[in-house]
Parts: sequence; structure tokens; C-alpha cells
Amino acid sequence: MCGIAAIFASTPAPLEPLVRAMTDAVRHRGPDDEGVVAFSAGTMKAAASGGIDTPQAVYEMAVSYAPVRQNGFHRDVIAALGHRRLSILDVSAAGHQPMCTADGRFWVIHNGEIYNYLELRAELESLGHSFVSHTDTEVILASYRAWGEECLQRFNGMFAFVLVDREAGRVFAARDRFGVKPLYLWCSGQGLMAMASEIKQFTVLPEWSPSVNGQRAYDFLNWGLMDHTDETLFERVRQLRGGESLHCSIEELLAGPPIKRWYHLSPQPFDGDMKTAAERFLSLFTDAVRLRLRSDVPVGSCLSGGLDSSAIVCVMNELLRGNGAAVRQKTFSSCSTIDRFDERLYIDEVVRHTGAEGHSVYPRLVDLFQTADRLTWTQDEPFGSTSIYAQWHVFGLAAEHRVKVMLDGQGADEQLAGYHAYFSPYLGRLLREMRWSTLLTELRELNTIHGYPISWGAKQVMDNVLPEAARQRLRLWAGKSGRDASWLDMKRLGAVPLDPFAAAGAAKARTVQAMSRAQVGATSLPMLLHWEDRNSMAHSIEARVPFLDYRLVEFVLGLPDEYKIGNGMTKRVMREGLRATLPERVRTRRDKLGFATPEEVWMREEDPDLFRRAVHNAIDLSSGILGSDAAGLFEKIVTGRRSFSFVIWRLISFGIWMRTFAMRA
Repeated sequence: MCGIAAIFASTPAPLEPLVRAMTDAVRHRGPDDEGVVAFSAGTMKAAASGGIDTPQAVYEMAVSYAPVRQNGFHRDVIAALGHRRLSILDVSAAGHQPMCTADGRFWVIHNGEIYNYLELRAELESLGHSFVSHTDTEVILASYRAWGEECLQRFNGMFAFVLVDREAGRVFAARDRFGVKPLYLWCSGQGLMAMASEIKQFTVLPEWSPSVNGQRAYDFLNWGLMDHTDETLFERVRQLRGGESLHCSIEELLAGPPIKRWYHLSPQPFDGDMKTAAERFLSLFTDAVRLRLRSDVPVGSCLSGGLDSSAIVCVMNELLRGNGAAVRQKTFSSCSTIDRFDERLYIDEVVRHTGAEGHSVYPRLVDLFQTADRLTWTQDEPFGSTSIYAQWHVFGLAAEHRVKVMLDGQGADEQLAGYHAYFSPYLGRLLREMRWSTLLTELRELNTIHGYPISWGAKQVMDNVLPEAARQRLRLWAGKSGRDASWLDMKRLGAVPLDPFAAAGAAKARTVQAMSRAQVGATSLPMLLHWEDRNSMAHSIEARVPFLDYRLVEFVLGLPDEYKIGNGMTKRVMREGLRATLPERVRTRRDKLGFATPEEVWMREEDPDLFRRAVHNAIDLSSGILGSDAAGLFEKIVTGRRSFSFVIWRLISFGIWMRTFAMRA
């Protein structure tokens, strides 16, 4: 896990100090080592150098990618790659990057992990390839040499990398299937193209002048959605989305990167019974966890007490015990002194069940606004709720205990129909198929298990079967976001009032699988992965997500709806598969929190004036984007005249972001 940066120029320029400044901006992503390689114009001759954080042993290596000490900059450079290393696999000097093949033709910078690198390495060795390190990065180089861009189909992992072919003058960059690891692009408009792990890395470049992307700001503020397209809230900053790549000459890259999709989510149809499905789920999930335990440094896990993180902790525990692990497993949790937001009952159950060493943190309101500026800089963009603040503390706690790798449960809800919003397409399907008896039974179960009145279930059905225009009216009647927001100056934003969920396919998701595909690809998972990547890397921690092993995702998405949701319950196949693994109290729990904070209590009861001042500050900082009606919106919510909504935090976060990054409207 690392931080990467790349710059390509249309005319020779001293790019080396620029790319070094970009990697310095994300030292937190890789404090263990650093390196830069610059390619001269014309010949593409490579010159690799180290820096302040480069260990002495790196300079002493007898390998093709060993750097020299920095002793000035090369001026006639056409491209440069920079790297910050967080040592996880092969922590020796041999893991230094930028890394190249023995002949010096192919150079790469890589952020992430190829979990099946050992199997790929064995296959490549059988084809005649040799290796000087025990890293997965070297496997990427050999895989590209052997299979070209088709190597991506063989990788099981989370990754973002930029590879340069000196001989052909070509660039190959890619992001993993689901976008666990980030890769951003920015074009200066003056013949300079830069790529980076984090947007803040572009702020050190000479022509950087940040302005708000109005349409994406509207999507975030009104709908709570971001990372659903290749655009960001920064005008002119794009991202490779999960499953995308580019493979072209440097000239083509500078003219406009020809991005293509290399991975298409392909659910695998399944026609077996529930017992077989549960067994298959357990097998795939266990193997996903097993692969993500490959590490040369300590591995811990997040534990919210929910089904997903508990499953990881319990399966991880069985694997570690089976391997004779000598050190107790460590878990890290966010708790609350307010009972309805606290999950210690379930956390303690899992800790007792596994014998793990549990650690907890209690995020407090008093620290929230003191941390907000730093957290906003960490996240690059405004964020949707204070749950990100809780997650920040969890990774901070893990760092205090010197745990460098953490397993977490992102991605489970989106594929296993874990959110209660999935009852809408499920109930809608029952109505369309006129399965009246089953529909009535489900409505009764939702009332018995979750306390939802029959009227709630009826609204879910209507939300799924009504035409879009009627659906929007239903949303407004239910107190949810509509297209128009009186508290936003749409002219100032330059945005069109459209529902981004509809554009992403979520609004038209009439089936459970269609909703899963929308959430995995656009409306939920990309945001969660963004927040987790920044929070973990801010504390120099690698976060791994076993539920996003593509084999597991493709299997689960191909299951019939009833194997995931039904009888008023979610994640049915998972609950069945883990029957002998999870504590029964956790396996059958029906509520859901995650790393939640008591945001509503903080705002309405503990210190409404603190939030009121923050909202007014956000209005002042927004350059006219937030209108005076935003203050009225806060008053309606804080006094209970309107149902609680995370929109208030979005306003506050947006204002802090505008100030932190000196944004122009």
C-alpha cells in the first residue's frame, strides 16, 4: 500500500521536483521509503533517485532499479514517476519503487496488493521469468511482459498502477475491478498530464487553480452522492473508475487519455438449493480472507459488531488458529456512551468467541470540529456524515497499536442486499408477479422483526413500481430529497437539477440484482471505498476488503433474490453459511449501525448552537452556493419540524472543504 504520482509533458521540462513534491504531499501513504524515476526526452533514458526517507540498504542493492542519491534535477524530462512506500510484502530493500524489469525497459509504480501474486509468480517462473524480490509489484511487471494488458484479468487484488514502456514510449495505467485503490488524473491545459493517488497531490503543481464542479457539488449537497462518475467535485480533476484502464502512447495520453473498461461485472447464474449456495459462499469467503492475510507485517481487523465485520473476525480467527499464529488477533471498534448508537454487546460477544484482543475508541462531539479541517484535507472532498469521523478514530487506534494492515467489511451490504432499501425491489417484484400471499407475509415480517408499519412497506412497493415522475412526488411526500433545493443557488452552481441516482441506474432498479449493480458500481460502494482509503492511509494503514474478492461478488450477485433477502431478513445466504462460525446472537441480529456516531443527538440535544454556527459559517464560506434558506433548513431539522437528515453535515463539510482547498465557485 503506497502513494503514487506520475507526470507526463508535451515538451521537455524539469518534472522531477514536481513529482517529488507530489509524493511528499502523501508521505502518510508511504513513510517507509521513497523514490523517483525521470525519463529523458528523445531516448527515454531512465534516471532513478531516492530521497530523505529512502533507507540506506536501498542504495546498496545490486538490482536494475536501485536509485542513486538525489544530487540535483534532470531538466530535459518528458515523464517522471514517483512513489511512497508502505512496506507490507517483502519489507526488505528489494521492495523499493519505482521498480523496473532487469533490462530496464518496463518501469512501474504500484499502490495496493495483488493477493494471488504467489500463484501468478509460480506460473510465470514456469514460463521462464525470474525474480529478484518477493513482491507482488515485480509480479505485475512480469505479468505485463508475458500477457500484455490482459494481465489485468489474472489479478485478484486491489490496485492502482502506472507502467511505462521506455522502448515503445507507451503508458499503461489501471485501477482494480471495484476501485478499492484510487487513481486521479489532472490536465494543466499547458501540455502537462498528472496522475496521483490523492487529489491534494495536484495542489503542489504550478498551474493548479481549484474551482467547484457545480454538477457534482449539487449531487453531493442535495443527494448525498459522490464518486458515481469519473468526475470529482474539483473541476478538471477526473478519476479512473473501478475496472478502467488506459494503454496508449505518451502523445495520445496528453491529447486526451483513451480510457476504456477492462472489467465488466458478470454475475454467475446459480440454480442450486440454499444449502449448496451457503456452502459455496463460505468456501469463497474463507478463501478471500485467507488471501488477504498474506502479509509480512501484523494484520488486525475492524469490528463494528455487525454481521460483516464479525464474519471477517471469526473466519480470520479460524484461519490464524489453523496456521498456529503465535500472536493474539487484534480488533478495533468505535463505541458510544449513548445506548442506541452503541454496539458493545455484539462486539464483546465476538471478542469472547474468538479470544481476540479487543480495543475500542469513543469519538466525542467536543473533538469533532477540532478534527474537521484535518479530516477534510485527508478526504480531499467533503464527506457525507460524521461516521467518517468515527472510522478515522478506529484507524488511529490501530496505528497506536502498531497494526499496519486491517481487514474491513466494505462491500457486503451492496452485494448481499444488506440495506433495508433492498426491500423495495424485492416487494415490488412480488407485486408485479402477483404473489399476494408472499407479499402479505413479508409485510407482516417487516412489522414483526423491524417494527415497520404496513404503510412503510406499501411506500417501498410504490417507490419501486411507480413511474419516475410519481416516484419523485412520493419522495417529497416522505420528506426525502427532491430535484429542487431552495437552499442551493443553482445558477451560481451552474448545475441542472437532475436525480443522479436515476442516471446511475439506481432509480430504475426494479430488481435486487439491478440495485446491487448500481450500488456496487456507482451509488454506494465507491464513496465508502474513498472514505476508507483516505482514513486508513492517513494513519499509514493498509485496509483490505475480503467481501470484494471478485469471485465472491460475481457468485453472490448471481444468486436468486430469495437467497439474499426474504422472511423480513437480509443476507440470508451469509447467515446460513456462517451458522457454525458466528456467535448466534450476532448471526441472527436484525438491526444495523456500522461505525455510526450519534450525530442526531449531538445536533438536536447536546449542542445545537455549535452546529448552528457551523451552518452559518458554511453559508459564508460557500461563495454564494448555499443560500440563506440553508439556515432555515437547519432550524426545521434541529427543532423536529422536519425529519433528521445528514444534509446538515453535508452543508457544514462543504463549507470546510471550500475553505481548506481555497475553492472558487
